[in-house]
This record gives sequence, structure tokens and C-alpha cells, in this order.
Amino acid sequence: MITQLATSVLDLIGNTPVVELHRIVECLGLKGRLLAKVESTNPGLSKKDRIALEIIMRARESGELSPGQPVVELTSGNTGAGLAIVCSVMGHPFIAVMSQGNSAERARQMTALGAEVVLVEQANAGHAGRVTGADLELVEKAVARIAVERRAFIADQFHREANLLAHERGTGPELWRQSNGSVDVFLDFVGTGGTFTGVTRALRRENAALRAYVVEPESAAVLAGRPVTHAAHQIQGGGYATSNLPLLDRSLVTDYLSVTDEDAVSCARLLARREGLLAGFSTGAHLAAAIQLLKSIESGSTIAFLVCDSGMKYFSTDLFP
Repeated sequence: MITQLATSVLDLIGNTPVVELHRIVECLGLKGRLLAKVESTNPGLSKKDRIALEIIMRARESGELSPGQPVVELTSGNTGAGLAIVCSVMGHPFIAVMSQGNSAERARQMTALGAEVVLVEQANAGHAGRVTGADLELVEKAVARIAVERRAFIADQFHREANLLAHERGTGPELWRQSNGSVDVFLDFVGTGGTFTGVTRALRRENAALRAYVVEPESAAVLAGRPVTHAAHQIQGGGYATSNLPLLDRSLVTDYLSVTDEDAVSCARLLARREGLLAGFSTGAHLAAAIQLLKSIESGSTIAFLVCDSGMKYFSTDLFP
């Protein structure tokens, strides 16, 4: 918690609260505890503010990013919002490149924060509200072109170590401290893999017996070695049906879990109505996976996960009726 005058909005990134979800545990008759770290309290309303700050700071310190140089990035909207904030404060023009399949609120948020937003048409006509690996490939090509045209620095969240370091040095230690060292299980719906790897490394240093689960969409569980049956799932921000995730340290994975679109949606709604936490699809997937575990092999355990972003970014979708 910030207890003194902040010199800029960047001082407000991190040190997010953790809340225990007593009401959901009680209403479902579960044995164990659920701890939710509310990353939606960051200035950009998501966990991605952390990596945006870490990537830009490290690039400036190394000289890879020059003062005033433009920054460009592939984003589903959350990293873009974080980069828009960081770049605004630190004096870098920012171009966010995003698939049209992501929710409209994300593009509007980034624009409001001063970013130039480039929307890329989806592959094969696509589905509104659903982004596939093929869609991301088109976005990547647009990023590469813009980087050359504008002589821009590519933030490259899928490959830069700063991504996982933000969580290894910040999110994970915060979670352990705030839980009073009680976390038995951590789970994460994987996008870049940086959150899973960074938080798990930090927690394993404190508790070598910690179990760590990767969460994927039921229809695109490629990390678990299953075939893709429907790449255009609803859970935005991850599950891109690719195993090419350099930041994901698979040696840390205890096991792989999958959730359906329907379970992710119903659990996001449950979280809002029972606990007053308005969150997005991926957080709903976290809760659905955690409930699976408390009903089975992790009954009695303390399970922690992140509230990745705010549900206010999804009102144009069917997440909330």
C-alpha cells in the first residue's frame, strides 16, 4: 500500500491487495482456501502494468530504448494499456497493435491513455470477441512493419525476460508476504507464460513443495499435449493454441488443467455476485480451475491466483448479462 505522496502514477503499479474468497468457498461447500490477488487495482486495471514498467525501465537502462523513441507492441489490450501509461509518463510515443477480435473497451482505454491504436483484421473472417494464434500472427506482421517504418522499439512481451522478472521480483514475493506464507498452490491461465514462471519461481523459493498448475481452454489445451478442437474460444488474453512460449518454464509445472468457456464465464459472474470482484474471462478461468482442484486432489489446500484485469473491459462482450 502506498502511504506517501506518489511522484507519478508509476509509483502506483504493484503492491496490489489479496482477498480471501470466503463466500464462494462457503456457498459451494468447498474444503480449503481461495486467495485472489487483485491486479485490477493497478492504474491500467490489469497485471500487465507490472511488465510494461519493467520492460521500459530495463530497455532505457541498457540503452536499447532511446529517449523519445517510439514504442510498439502486439497486445490484447492489457499490456497495451500498461505501456500507454508508462510511455506517457516517460515520454515515448506508443503504438498498440491489436486484433479486432479483442473487446472494444480495450482499444478505447488505450486511446484515452494517449496510445495510437492499430486494429488488425482477423484471419479467415474471425469471430468477434475471440482471438486465435492465426490472428496473432497477423498482428505480429503488422508490428514488424510499423517498427521499421517508425524506427520503434518493440516491447516484445512474449520474449523479454523483464516480463517474468516483474512477477518474480514483485507479484510473487508480495503474494507470499500477504498470505503469511500459507500458499500451497498457484495456478495461472497462460498467455505469454511470464506470470506463471515468475510467480512460481518466487513462491518455490519459499515453499519447495508448492504445486503450480497451468490453466488452458478446454478446446485449445496444446500445452497439455491435446489436439485443438476449437481455437476461437472466448477466454481473451491467453490460450493461443501454441507451445512456442519461451518464457514458460515447463519444469515448474505440476500439472495442466483445462476449463470450458462456459465455466470461465459462470465463474467470472460468480466472483462478481458473491465477492464483489468484477473481473474478466481469464480470472473466471482461474476460479473455475481452483474450484476443480478444491473438489478433487487439492481439497483442503490454500490456492492462490491473480485477478488479472477488470471486468469493465468486457461490457461489450457477453461475459456479463
